[in-house]
Amino acid sequence: MELKSISIPEWIKNVGNIKGVMPEKKVSEFEPLRDHAREAEYAEKLAKMVRYETVSYPDTDQREKFLGFHKILEELFPLVHRDLEKTEIDGNLLFHWKGESSDKPMVLMAHQDVVPAEGEWEHEPFSGDIVDGVIWGRGTADTKCSLMAIFQAIEELLADGAVPANDVYISTSCTEEVNGPGCSKLVSELERRGVKPYIVCDEGGAIVEEPIGGIKGYYAMVGVLEKGIGNLCFTAKSNGGHSSYPPKNSPIARLSKFVTDIEKNSPLKADFEPEVEAMFTTLAPYGPAYMRLLFGNIELNKPLLKRLLPEISPQAAALLRTTIAFTMQSGSDALNVLPQEAKLYANMRFIPHQGLAESVAAVKAVADKYDLETEFLGGNDYCEPVDINSDAYKMVESVIEEVFPKLPVCPYVMTGGTDAKFYQKICDACIRFSPVVYGKDQMKGMHGINEKLDLYSLPGAVDFYKTIIEFNR
Repeated sequence: MELKSISIPEWIKNVGNIKGVMPEKKVSEFEPLRDHAREAEYAEKLAKMVRYETVSYPDTDQREKFLGFHKILEELFPLVHRDLEKTEIDGNLLFHWKGESSDKPMVLMAHQDVVPAEGEWEHEPFSGDIVDGVIWGRGTADTKCSLMAIFQAIEELLADGAVPANDVYISTSCTEEVNGPGCSKLVSELERRGVKPYIVCDEGGAIVEEPIGGIKGYYAMVGVLEKGIGNLCFTAKSNGGHSSYPPKNSPIARLSKFVTDIEKNSPLKADFEPEVEAMFTTLAPYGPAYMRLLFGNIELNKPLLKRLLPEISPQAAALLRTTIAFTMQSGSDALNVLPQEAKLYANMRFIPHQGLAESVAAVKAVADKYDLETEFLGGNDYCEPVDINSDAYKMVESVIEEVFPKLPVCPYVMTGGTDAKFYQKICDACIRFSPVVYGKDQMKGMHGINEKLDLYSLPGAVDFYKTIIEFNR
């Protein structure tokens, strides 16, 4: 989960040629509610899940580890395991709750695996310590909290004798953090059964504090578009030689010129996807005056915004265009030897208006100028966006309004990756939203040190999943 706040520098507040009418000022009045009894109950369950280490590693068979985690789930949620059909595939789990109808099946998702926990932590990363209203540990926020909430929601509905109007599936992989094949195996199983989900709800967006600098309060950022991802290798070759008489345009020099050219004269085009435009338009009224003018009149100010937003912050730039990040480089093995071959690696994230093929071709054209070989190492294109006017998206909006009164709802573009991409081929409404309140401290801890979660997030998350099951009629 990589939702990050967008910061706004001081200079943009004084831009002189902003045009348009200032939208009426709005304020987010949402505040997380407290239910101490439920918080304590849910925290103990989440703590037991966190204490079982589920770090995943690429290209490694860890089925036995995750089978051990499944025993924890069975202990914590006995009714789910008694009443739902369970399918286990290489450590990945699929549960089926038979509804009154199979017309509009729903898939609820959260992954079992977590990233490694490195560095010095205030509380041990797999302690599950509960201190002063906070639970600590790797996976508390990403995403064992959501996994616990999904299981707990169904556990409570089963205890009440509920039967869903439509089929419900729990889909949880053990390879999400390494972009592994776990979820695709579950999707293949559903394809084999002929299941076409009406809606999928995975991680991605969440309830976040100040999503853009100056936008005060909490907002439900609902992920409706996931950018694609790909890795490239650029190779520069020469005859090598001794460093005492270096030639011009050596391999590393050419790679350096290439990087400088890309940074200064990017071939990747900035533009507004409809979902990005909807995000800024929705949030604009909650900002200060300059932001209401700037973002509240996007159609008028698009030429200005296309120039300004990429300068505001990396997060803002990532919403408007395909990005390229140079991540690794290799050359000679000796300090005094010119390399016969030097390599540079890059990670790209593709946006719909300039997808995988066009973006790679644009970067390759620049690489060709410097006599570099370009190799595409693999990846996937962007996911088709969810229609924000569809019944499925409107249902999510209604559930959020029901469970979290006074919480503004806003579409959001995912710049990171999720398992939901695997469901795109069988579902038209793959929504990325965890119904969890993340303050600024929680955002910093994801994939970093001192991951933690405020306990007040847990009851609302459980209620969200209970309500979306009840609303799906």
